[in-house]
Amino acid sequence: MKKHKFHQETEAVRGGTSLHKKNGPLATPIYQTSTFEVTDNHEQVRATDTDKFYTRYGNPTHTVVENSIAELEGTDAALLFSSGMAAITTSILTLVKAGDHIVAQRDIYGGVTKFLTQWLPKLGIETTFVDTNDIEQHAAAIRTNTKIIHIESPTNPMVKIVDLEEIAALGKKHNIVTTIDSTFATPINCRPAEWGIDLVLHSGTKYLAGHGDLICGVAAGRSDLIEQIHKARTTLGCSMDPHAAFLLLRGLKTLAVRVQRQNESALRIAEFLSAHPKVTRVHYPMLKGHMQYELARKQLAGAGGVLSFEIDGTGEDACRVSEALSLFTLAPSLGGVDSLVSLPVLTSHAMIDPELRKKMGVTEQMIRLSVGVENVEDLIGDLEKGLAVLSRKREQVGVMG
Repeated sequence: MKKHKFHQETEAVRGGTSLHKKNGPLATPIYQTSTFEVTDNHEQVRATDTDKFYTRYGNPTHTVVENSIAELEGTDAALLFSSGMAAITTSILTLVKAGDHIVAQRDIYGGVTKFLTQWLPKLGIETTFVDTNDIEQHAAAIRTNTKIIHIESPTNPMVKIVDLEEIAALGKKHNIVTTIDSTFATPINCRPAEWGIDLVLHSGTKYLAGHGDLICGVAAGRSDLIEQIHKARTTLGCSMDPHAAFLLLRGLKTLAVRVQRQNESALRIAEFLSAHPKVTRVHYPMLKGHMQYELARKQLAGAGGVLSFEIDGTGEDACRVSEALSLFTLAPSLGGVDSLVSLPVLTSHAMIDPELRKKMGVTEQMIRLSVGVENVEDLIGDLEKGLAVLSRKREQVGVMG
């Protein structure tokens, strides 16, 4: 873990860039090129391991963004990828081989579950899934060939918090690499490396970019791990486009102010929903009375802009509520300036077996919100309008009966 020179807000804006006085552009230039010219063949050889050889290997625009993210996370280094899934799959493939074993919690993104259950077995790599908040199950699942403990915190879509200290200690005890999908937290709310986690992964598409206009992924961690993953990324070819990297850097500059606003608004909305008569459950750990409230306060600066809730009704009713909203746009993804609504059983968890979804607690009545930066009173008003369709339905049924 690296020491931080500045506060998070400053690191988000200035991290990764030189603070020395200079005559030059304020904005980081975009090196929109696939390859780089050299003066002679000897220079060509020397350039191979730099960011001025070939963009699949690296690029000066990438370097600035990677350094900025490493500063924010407090890690030795970071790498950019073409998507969040590319970051996760490339990192995992780097760390395991045929005959190895992974321990993973059940509450992880559906795409990662599919990768672990359908793709890795083809390569002779097995995964054992355990209850998300049961450290004893994690420990009992470890074998002599276990190479990775993979977690997600906060989780999608139930916003569960995992005790990072416990996971990190378990990994160190057995000499196992610990990896975390920290997309929901962002380095503004939690820096997993400070709790001892080895490798931090993000779908940078979400909060880091923040504007719903690009796809990207990030891996941040110890230099030895990042060096290994870099070699795999170069071979697999899942590098990021330089212009997209520039847009990501622009998004990072407002990350702190966006996340702070989203923390505040999501909590207000969670409090509103928890008092609504048509809502049966609200999943947001910063709510007082939530079973993980104390852990959330200990580990997080805020719980982020995502929350989920379950309605008093059917899956069809959940569809009707989500479709009645206006300010919450019906779309997958999360973390951007625009508020979004989705049904996990039809989006993020559609690819997961219904029985596993049931074990995870993901129901047909569940609605997931990604709170943007709009005025929170307007968002609450939109939710009031959406939930009113449940009352209207019951009134119509009563009249017909």
